[in-house]
Amino acid sequence: MPEILLSLRKIAIEEGYSQGFEKALKMIKEKIPFPSTFCWVCLHPDRTKIDATQVTNFLKGVTTDYEYERKTPEVKVAIVGSGPAGLTAAHELAKKGYSITVFESFPELGGMLSKCIPKYRLPKGLLDTEIRRLKDSGIDFKTEITVGKDLTLNKLLQGGYRAVFVATGAHKSRRLQVEGEDLEGVIYALDFLREVNLGKYAGLKGNIVVVGGGNTAMDTAITACRLGPKEVHILYRRSKEEMPANPWKVKETEEKSVKFQFLVAPRRIIGKEGRVAAIECIRMELGEPDESGRRRPIPVEGSEFLVEADTLILAIGETPDLSFLPKEIDVTEKNTVAVYLFTMETTKEGIFAGGDVVSGPATVVEAIVAGKRAAESIDGYLRSKIRSDRKIKQVVDVSK
Repeated sequence: MPEILLSLRKIAIEEGYSQGFEKALKMIKEKIPFPSTFCWVCLHPDRTKIDATQVTNFLKGVTTDYEYERKTPEVKVAIVGSGPAGLTAAHELAKKGYSITVFESFPELGGMLSKCIPKYRLPKGLLDTEIRRLKDSGIDFKTEITVGKDLTLNKLLQGGYRAVFVATGAHKSRRLQVEGEDLEGVIYALDFLREVNLGKYAGLKGNIVVVGGGNTAMDTAITACRLGPKEVHILYRRSKEEMPANPWKVKETEEKSVKFQFLVAPRRIIGKEGRVAAIECIRMELGEPDESGRRRPIPVEGSEFLVEADTLILAIGETPDLSFLPKEIDVTEKNTVAVYLFTMETTKEGIFAGGDVVSGPATVVEAIVAGKRAAESIDGYLRSKIRSDRKIKQVVDVSK
């Protein structure tokens, strides 16, 4: 959201003209199954410049309980993944009367919302409370069950589920593919953020280097700053103008005294006694635009230099892990699940997919939209199947 709109909203709230904001929150409550979580992630005080107490007061009336009318409780649907796309689809289908089971491979529910959104952006326990309301309303959640290991998509269909929605996200970190990547002290951003959320990092010492220029890199750098290191650096191979991170997030990171080095790319990671000690980098210059529309970074010959590092955190992108898919489901060249544009059904009947596993890493809002679209498509598919089953039964009964 442009800064001028943020300023206008801040003035409106301070002057008492908050009806529009309250109306927006009411709409969020009606349309999204985790309204408070959504508001905190998207309307966080550090982003909107609104005092945290004001946001908290607005959110007091946002939480809700759900009552689902069981119109077709005998029709079961499986949701694989409990991130924003999966939760939204589960909520929408439960409202339509279906019996829903959500399978999650991790002990905690919420997908990226619980694993990788830092606590400074999402207060601890808020998402758990909202998921508990979904549980209490009748949606069944099963954790620590990995599809592909503990069960398969085909077995779900064979086990009584009439449709399956795959919403497993993009949790697999991309590798840097350079020498020394397996040294101790080299970690991936999603692993780092998850372990911080679980309380496994008491602190960080020395120089912390983050490689990447996206929103995950910014969250990682800010989170690292809060753990007390000497310095935090971000290395990015293009210029500031080409960074994919949201401008407000870049500004927020700069305000935390994170040191940026642009037009720099790692060449190899240097270790000492098995642990990272430095990164050999090379300076870059920008050439013609590549397929992303941004100018391609080109190494400057002979410009190598060293950056000291006690911990190196790689935030160069995420991709879906599709190793669990049956061979009948097609995959795109970008390593995402191939779906039909309007129905979101995969190339195997009865299995649908949406969210980051289809689009690649995207926003919470885009995942919510995908969950809603999938629920509509699954509902249409199941209604058609139920009508077909009834016709077959009538023919059988007549033949008797």
